[in-house]
Amino acid sequence: MVKGYFRYIVFLLATAAMVLCGRCALAQAAVSDSTGFPPLDQWKAAILEGDAAGLKAFYSTDPEAEVQANGVTAGADADVNFWLGLKARSIKVEIVRLKEHPDAEGIIFKAEVQTGLPNGQVMSVTDAQGWKKQGEQWRIVGAERTDAPHLKQPSDMNKNIYPPDADAHAEIKEAEEKAATEHKRVLLVFGANWCFDCHVLDLAFHRPDFASVMTGYEVVHVDLGDDEKKNADLVKQFDVPLNKGIPALAVAESDGKLVVSQKNGEFEDARSLTPEALLAFLNKWKPEAR
Repeated sequence: MVKGYFRYIVFLLATAAMVLCGRCALAQAAVSDSTGFPPLDQWKAAILEGDAAGLKAFYSTDPEAEVQANGVTAGADADVNFWLGLKARSIKVEIVRLKEHPDAEGIIFKAEVQTGLPNGQVMSVTDAQGWKKQGEQWRIVGAERTDAPHLKQPSDMNKNIYPPDADAHAEIKEAEEKAATEHKRVLLVFGANWCFDCHVLDLAFHRPDFASVMTGYEVVHVDLGDDEKKNADLVKQFDVPLNKGIPALAVAESDGKLVVSQKNGEFEDARSLTPEALLAFLNKWKPEAR
């Protein structure tokens, strides 16, 4: 009888220890999974819990949150429905950029979602969210989501594609001279280091399957600076409408004569582009074979 009672006590203590260890493990997992911005962690938790009302509460209603999905205006309800529709079992978030402002946060992240859909696929999503503190509550005021992107998305934005001390005028002149010698055209890429899509585009240019078409161009990155007003004379010279967004491309002959400049922000949403769409542009305007 005593032995039985003793074993029962040991069992209870062991069970309690397992529960406590389990809670500790969950707590440690929660810490290790932290994105560095608690409201985003709570937003993610609402998705995993399937909490529609809780998730929707994270989106601003005054002003109404502006949401784009795959280049198309969607809205908060559509965004909520998308995330809940994945029936996510786990969400691995990789922060690409976390930029702080007074009572505001700009976040770009990549998410790998283990879905609960019938085929159990893993969904990759790139999301850029703007958060603003409204009273005591942080809410999403804007988001740009790309589902299952076709082009590689950068894990950070540390590459100095647009050195601030670069002389774009001198680089264009040098590129024109080299293009004249090697029967090439000059590809001008207007953008800035803070632009996520500029980093996406740069990664695309370095794809192995782009190598053959890129040999037809001398590439010059034209820095627009933080305010998009830097090198304004080159923007005007090559007829690039910055109001359509960046990155923006222009192609010129080796003598500086403009061949084409995009007019409708075709590459502004580079994160949603297919390799085929970008290759079509590059192949169309590459120099003719001799």
